[in-house]
Amino acid sequence: MDLQYLPGVGPKRAELLKAEIHVSTVEELLSYYPYRYVDKSKIYQIRDIHGDMPYILLKGQFTMFEEQGFGKRGQRYKGLFTDGTGVVECIWFQGLRYVKDSVMRGREYLLFGQPKLNDYSHNFTIAHPELESTEKTGVDVMQSLMGMYNTTEKMKKMFLNSKAISKLILSFFQQHIQPFPETLPAYIVEQMHLMNYNQAIRQIHFPANPDNLRKAQERLKFEELFYLELYLVRQFRLRQQANAGFVFSRIGEYFNNFYFHYLPFELTNAQKRVIKEIRADLGSGKQMNRLLQGDVGSGKTMVATLTMLIALDNGFQACLMAPTEILANQHFDNISELLAGIGVRVELLTGSTKKKKREEIHAGLRDGSVQILIGTHALIEPDVKFNNLGLVVIDEQHRFGVEQRSKLWMKNSRAPHVLVMTATPIPRTLAMTVYGDLDVSVIDELPPGRKPIQTIHRWDQQREGLIKSMRQQLAQGRQIYVVYPLIEENEKLKYHDVEQGFENMQAAFGPEYHVVMVHGRMKPKDKDAAMQRFVSGEAQIMVATTVIEVGVNVPNASVMVIESAERFGLSQLHQLRGRVGRGADQSYCVLVTGYNLSSDTRKRIEIMCDTTDGFEIAEADLQLRGPGDLEGTQQSGLAFDLHIASLARDGQLLQFARDIAKEVIEKDPMLEAPQNNILRNRLQDLFSHRLDWSRIS
Repeated sequence: MDLQYLPGVGPKRAELLKAEIHVSTVEELLSYYPYRYVDKSKIYQIRDIHGDMPYILLKGQFTMFEEQGFGKRGQRYKGLFTDGTGVVECIWFQGLRYVKDSVMRGREYLLFGQPKLNDYSHNFTIAHPELESTEKTGVDVMQSLMGMYNTTEKMKKMFLNSKAISKLILSFFQQHIQPFPETLPAYIVEQMHLMNYNQAIRQIHFPANPDNLRKAQERLKFEELFYLELYLVRQFRLRQQANAGFVFSRIGEYFNNFYFHYLPFELTNAQKRVIKEIRADLGSGKQMNRLLQGDVGSGKTMVATLTMLIALDNGFQACLMAPTEILANQHFDNISELLAGIGVRVELLTGSTKKKKREEIHAGLRDGSVQILIGTHALIEPDVKFNNLGLVVIDEQHRFGVEQRSKLWMKNSRAPHVLVMTATPIPRTLAMTVYGDLDVSVIDELPPGRKPIQTIHRWDQQREGLIKSMRQQLAQGRQIYVVYPLIEENEKLKYHDVEQGFENMQAAFGPEYHVVMVHGRMKPKDKDAAMQRFVSGEAQIMVATTVIEVGVNVPNASVMVIESAERFGLSQLHQLRGRVGRGADQSYCVLVTGYNLSSDTRKRIEIMCDTTDGFEIAEADLQLRGPGDLEGTQQSGLAFDLHIASLARDGQLLQFARDIAKEVIEKDPMLEAPQNNILRNRLQDLFSHRLDWSRIS
């Protein structure tokens, strides 16, 4: 039902609700749940009011009213409210005529609002209190817990505050006396001992008591997570059935020659395990869609290279797509060097590739002589045509939109195998949801000889000692990154900026040591030249913004200084820290902050200093920040928006939901059983507005 037809809404308010909170139907309004609840079961006495109290309930009457101020903006209406133990001032700045006409002296009211101490009168004041005459009865008078709804300034100006949202929902419930139909099969409601949907949707908005509220929340959270998991588990099953993959049955000359004669170091057990998992996929006759997770420096590129050689051994081409030119160049240099001895033709295609070279590469792709192509999104251009593409490797896939990835996937008549790599550690609860239709492999072991990076916290005022420590590292022939959050000085934020930092570093270390600067607003040519000076060792200090988060690999760089570290999220701090510690020397990450830190920021800094485990950090980041949009697409990172459940807080419920979804799909993959009609129809309703990206990594 269109929201404008609900009494009390109308076209203007409906338009506002759609624009401000994306609610345009009554169904969406019912899913606009309170963000917290206020206890209205206790009636306070005015004499017991003290500073910083939350919203409270009083019972009493008004003894007098008076108008104050002049003109539309300065006018206000004041009333004195008493319960016999004291007096509070009530003030209205808007809707004065309504208050004058409807609020009476001498009548008993329940008054609800937040008291603030008035510095001038030393009385407590309540602005725009909610009032209910005790002569009336109704749900909102009797209920002990009142839901509070998020609203915006524009909504409040149209008198659509939390109380108004509550009244709209109550008005609908009072009209709609018959029970709402169930949205889960009876067998799941019984198995999970859930409250029925009709009760849950009414109690979530107007809970009779805390126990009912808890049961309603559990029911609605489970339902959201269950349908999300049912969708993902079903898509995974359908993809396995529908997508026949190329069979890579041979491990041949390219792989064996490289593995036994050119492999620069022994693979870790984790790398060996992952390659076994990949080989099983490639030989199964099903299209591989595998996510490879591993911390910075764990050896994902080596696994990808060996996988590409298996494709070559079976007569196919392979490609690797990276999000930036810097990273594409780095992969090209590394892989070309690794494969130089075995006669594999590797080419690089980016936006900077000259026309003549581009034409050569295009011709080589078509005739099959280019066996491995590495590049940026230039790989997905329509004129890039492969002879026989069998494997697609995507690095840092969350930086590409789903549509971009799908274009690579269409480069052969049958779907190539897909290996997706990420150095962003993803907590288990999130990986199984956001990447629920991918198989997941994890490299959880660093190559031998790597020393864990030591992370140290320093205050701004300890800069002198920091400069001294940096000088000691430089004297030993090491290189240093110094990262800043902003490009230019920002008066409001007062954070150090990269240009000022560049000058400071030159003043502290020049002319003895060379300092270069890199940030996102530089011309690509200048940025690459500065990077190159650092990579070659000609410059010893690189002052940069987060453009170096993904991309630069300098084994000789042993110190990462992060200025204004309080400005960065945990995952980003961990990514930046991963730029050092790539050689055999002890490496350090120094987090520099001001003294004025929030409790969340202090926790972030402590976690960074306590652990280098990316998965521990990702789990903590999820708890502190919530899931965000991991997919990096126009769509939400999840298959549909969650209104009440939280992946960060409801991990156990998510696991139950996934287990039951798996049971359902194992017994009835197409949801054809009569008892599952409700599931099939509900899935269709939930996902009908989405394009079918399900078959794309």
